[in-house]
Amino acid sequence: MCGLAGYIGEALTDQTPEVLLRKMADAIAHRGPDEQGAIVLDGAGLAHKRLSIVGISDGQQPMSMADQRTILVFNGQIFNHAELRRELEAQGARFRTHSDTEVILQLYARYGADCLHYMNGDFAFALWDAQQKRMFIARDRMGVRPLFYTTVGGVLYFASEIKALLRVPGVEAELDPLTLDQIFSLWAPVAPRTAFRNIFELEPAHMMICDENGMKIRRYWSLDYPDRDDAVMTDADEAAEALEALLMDATNLRIQADVPVGTYLSGGLDSSLIAALAQPLTEGELHSFSVGFEHADYDESRFQQVVAQALRTHHHSITIADDDISAIFPQVVHAAEVPLVRTAPAPLYRLAQLVHDTGMKAVLTGEGADEVFAGYDIFREAKVRRFCSRQPQSQIRPHLFRKLYPYLPGLKAQTPDYLAAFFGIHSADLSDPLYSHRPRMKATSAAKLFFSGDLKSKIGDYDAGEELASKLPERFSHWHELHQAQYLECRFLLPSYILSSQGDRMAMAHSVETRFPFLDYRLSEFAARLHPSLKLHGLTEKYLLRRVAKQRVPEAVLQRQKQPYRAPDSKSFTGKGEKDYVRDLLSEKRIEQSGYFNAKAVSKLCNKNKEQGLSGFRDNTAYVGILSTQLWLEKFTTLLK
Repeated sequence: MCGLAGYIGEALTDQTPEVLLRKMADAIAHRGPDEQGAIVLDGAGLAHKRLSIVGISDGQQPMSMADQRTILVFNGQIFNHAELRRELEAQGARFRTHSDTEVILQLYARYGADCLHYMNGDFAFALWDAQQKRMFIARDRMGVRPLFYTTVGGVLYFASEIKALLRVPGVEAELDPLTLDQIFSLWAPVAPRTAFRNIFELEPAHMMICDENGMKIRRYWSLDYPDRDDAVMTDADEAAEALEALLMDATNLRIQADVPVGTYLSGGLDSSLIAALAQPLTEGELHSFSVGFEHADYDESRFQQVVAQALRTHHHSITIADDDISAIFPQVVHAAEVPLVRTAPAPLYRLAQLVHDTGMKAVLTGEGADEVFAGYDIFREAKVRRFCSRQPQSQIRPHLFRKLYPYLPGLKAQTPDYLAAFFGIHSADLSDPLYSHRPRMKATSAAKLFFSGDLKSKIGDYDAGEELASKLPERFSHWHELHQAQYLECRFLLPSYILSSQGDRMAMAHSVETRFPFLDYRLSEFAARLHPSLKLHGLTEKYLLRRVAKQRVPEAVLQRQKQPYRAPDSKSFTGKGEKDYVRDLLSEKRIEQSGYFNAKAVSKLCNKNKEQGLSGFRDNTAYVGILSTQLWLEKFTTLLK
């Protein structure tokens, strides 16, 4: 794992290109503390910070072909690099290093931009083609590794994190009001938007070519599903056998490295299965890492210990208290580079620190299984909502929602009429492309009650849901309803929030690379062809995956009721957790100074949190969202300096 930065054009600043590249790279030094390099070219520049995991002795970057016609900086891993190397050598290629970086150069030399179709990996890279005088930039299919860009004076600047772009003279840090509306509606920006006005994200599975003719961006891969009536894989035994083989290979590819690779253990099915597959592939002990909570409502330590003992891993764990979250939340927002409506990234920030402190650089995780194999409650909820809509006056069917969310005790006390209204049984449009996600969007958007009048006027009649819907593929309406919901998760929330704010940013803040076997693109394509009932069987989530896990995962984990990963939100910032920065940034004076929220309403919210705590989703979302926005402004702009 690494960090990259660069530009194409004539960088017109009062400093030399070498100094500019060094400053950009230094801003993301946490991504690559082992080595660094930079090169100024004719009309371009590239810089790199390296975290050495593959080809440790000879993988220095920027790396060039022997003829110097192509030069590359690369963030990530190509997991099938050994196989590709053998194929390229059989075709006459001669390698000078053992690194996967050189494999990209050799692939490009033979296939040009089509080289992307051969790679199985998590990557973002920039390749300078001196002969064509063009920069070829690309990002992996699922969006595991980030890449951002902006233009100043006709020059394109790009980097692994926005912090590097802020070192470029002329790049201003200003909050985009429409992005803030997206965050308070969808939890995350809709790419290519970022929290920063005029700074953009290269979307997953996209490539960019920049030359004297300008900048062109296009998609090179799409996650597609069969039409409702098309033949799909329905045989459970055949599908389970194929899935097991694919998952074993995906795990085997991702545990290969020139350094030890550990694994995260959440206590759930997905990470437990990955650990079980990785354990026999590991030379020596497999190191596992877990985070627990003082609050029993969030803690899964018991199940983590069950798996660690069953697999005999060398287990490491930390326990998070409320004041731990408040203590590190400023660093978390700075690492994420975006306002957050949940505190969930904070414990993962500490977990990555634990991995780093043990001396390890890479870990496997179970992330992606819920999206690919329909594990989230939102999929079951949408199915129940459709079921209830057939008899909207039923007083019995709404009780199903209580069974879906046993970890939310507040729902148990609600009446059937309240549940029907909350989940939109009566009013929902079944043909709405965002049907599955409307309740979550509605609940999150309620926090916009705290927006200031000025912010509301800047947003106007903008609708984040409409922008999201406008990005859906033409064939979306032909897919099964479950597949529509899965696409929304895989295409938008997964890369923009799960893999970013909870993934890459938290881990790389401590120079730790996370690897995701479930996000091997072959698994995503395979799962897309499965009949919906093999993923969501009745209300049993991840049905096929459970069949594969049955002989590998402890029974206690297989039989446990699903509990999504959560962390304490507003309660983390009261009592022992109330830090000086919280009181300061949420004071009426500072809220008025920023201008994004209603100072009087925020004051009432804060008083309520201190006096009795915040129990509702809206108030918790608002509290964390407002605080993180104020932190973002303080960290990145001069508005609250």
